[in-house]
Amino acid sequence: MSAAYPALRLRRTRATDWSRRLHAETILTPADLIWPLFVTEGENAAVKALPGVSRWNLAGIVERAREARDLGIPVLALFPNTPPALRSDDGAEAFNPDNLMCRAIRAIKDAVPDIGVLTDVALDPYTAHGHDGIVDDHGYVLNDVTSEALVRQAIVQAEAGSDIVAPSDMMDGRVAAIRNALETGGHHNVQIMAYAAKYASAFYGPFRDAVGTHGLLKGDKKTYQMDPANSQEALREVALDIAEGADSVMVKPGMPYLDIIARVKAAFEVPVFAYQVSGEYALIEAGVAAGVADRDAMVLETLLAFKRAGCSGVLTYHAAHAARLLGA
Repeated sequence: MSAAYPALRLRRTRATDWSRRLHAETILTPADLIWPLFVTEGENAAVKALPGVSRWNLAGIVERAREARDLGIPVLALFPNTPPALRSDDGAEAFNPDNLMCRAIRAIKDAVPDIGVLTDVALDPYTAHGHDGIVDDHGYVLNDVTSEALVRQAIVQAEAGSDIVAPSDMMDGRVAAIRNALETGGHHNVQIMAYAAKYASAFYGPFRDAVGTHGLLKGDKKTYQMDPANSQEALREVALDIAEGADSVMVKPGMPYLDIIARVKAAFEVPVFAYQVSGEYALIEAGVAAGVADRDAMVLETLLAFKRAGCSGVLTYHAAHAARLLGA
């Protein structure tokens, strides 16, 4: 039973900075951050839809890896901007051991071996139609055929040196297939971070510009990504991925789905991550540009919200900025 006012004044512990820090229930550090980066051929180039974000060539990616290490960010998440000539209906470039993603993995591991590398496992950066898998004549993404392709993609990435493969495609059964292939191939310590609850969201637009799929997508992704109306289904998806061998799970997008993060954390004893996606980043930057928001305060508040909801870590394009603030 609690004391009553005035014996209990909750403002007492808020009265000074040292006391607020002492009583903080949620702690955010650079070690909680994963920095998504876009890889490209040729010259570095700004992403117009994401102010302050660029596509980096291999030399640029290595520099970002050194920067992340110096800032205390433990992991980079890589996404390739595959040249149009290498995109095909079956996404075969994803299986090329010398593709852009694999070269970026090796470049980072050669230059900065003590930083973690997370790689996206999905076919959309490699397909001519922009879908995450292989489609039939009616445009429907084929689950089992796609799962076989994802296994090949994950193994190629693991052999290049990826530390965490992250299937983001939402195909049924693909985590078990990838885990079995990793074990059989001797990649026992390669982690799987499953995009377990990935919603068919309106917040992904700037990302598609960054990886070069804007305008390519035929139809939508509602037959495999989750309905934003559903939360119980998210728990079923997470349960399946854990049972199939995922080491950690992800909820995507982030801020509109804090309730999902909290429910997943309460229901399962596994690390839960959130992806603060491109549309979320763009909204913050738009607010800053309009003069109605303070970037530093909004970045730290949103990241704290993810941690408060139960996240072990957050994928965010603001990772380097946040790490500098936290290290100041």
